[in-house]
Amino acid sequence: MTTDTAYYGTGRRKTSVARVWLRPGQGEMVVNHRRAEEYFPRETLQLILKQPLELTQTQGQFDVYVAVAGGGIAGQAGAVRHGIARALLDYDEKLRVALKRAGLLTRDPRVKERKKYGQPGARKRFQFSKR
Repeated sequence: MTTDTAYYGTGRRKTSVARVWLRPGQGEMVVNHRRAEEYFPRETLQLILKQPLELTQTQGQFDVYVAVAGGGIAGQAGAVRHGIARALLDYDEKLRVALKRAGLLTRDPRVKERKKYGQPGARKRFQFSKR
């Protein structure tokens, strides 16, 4: 990575945090020093990553560099998508309306609910016995 124009965005989802840099380029996507198709082998996860770029018709204009940590691959893919959307805002504020309408700028607040004391899980209860 060189020190030319770069646009930055931080994305979060569940317990994953993605740091995303967009640089003018050919559309190359690198996640944790690996190609995105290699890091996210599932087709659905790859579609999630490309969503903000396709929506704003900027695919092929930027090289995307990502450092993502925490959570599983689905949470990481969501975090990368959120980060790309925020980095696109850093590039051009006029894209806000389209990204906001698609819900890509909103941090998904859903996280795993904590286990409660005296119970086997977050919602599950021990079997009730009348006698």
